[in-house]
Amino acid sequence: MNLVLTVVFITWALSAALALVSFWLPQMVPDHEKLSPYECGFDPLGSARLPFSLRFFLVAILFLLFDLEIALLLPLPWGDQLPSPLLTFVWASSVLILLTLGLIYEWLQGGLEWAE
Repeated sequence: MNLVLTVVFITWALSAALALVSFWLPQMVPDHEKLSPYECGFDPLGSARLPFSLRFFLVAILFLLFDLEIALLLPLPWGDQLPSPLLTFVWASSVLILLTLGLIYEWLQGGLEWAE
């Protein structure tokens, strides 16, 4: 019972300390950018049809692709408990090889160059 009470007290004390620190740490004087409805740096009163760089979208799509790849490969350590773990690792390796070849192709084509 003493251990449970100690753990509960430490949890409560740590939570209270973090809550108090979170009130003292942030800046209480917001600047003009924070007060604007759009914090991304765009002028909300300007034209909504501003052109974007295609390279920005390419990098964003590549980021999403590799982010999804990591999400798909997260359960891989539990693949050794399946009836055929070799097949699971072959499929995972083929996904990694395919994405690596795609990244190499994009790199060689110059699609990852941000500035020309």
